[in-house]
Amino acid sequence: MQINHLSRAYRYDGIDLPVPPHLAEDPQGLRAYHATLYPAILNAELVDAGVTAGTHVTEYRRAVGTKG
Repeated sequence: MQINHLSRAYRYDGIDLPVPPHLAEDPQGLRAYHATLYPAILNAELVDAGVTAGTHVTEYRRAVGTKG
């Protein structure tokens, strides 16, 4: 059996976002931090994009719909 350690990456609109070490294990804190960079992340859906080249990728996807 072999154990592979995956790194995490968070992506929004095709841009890899920084992950500060002190927030790496706090999903809500990390979302708040990323929302300071891109405010639309507060309303975005968090989607598991799978594993790519040893990195577990999570994407923030903007909500699409009508206002009103």
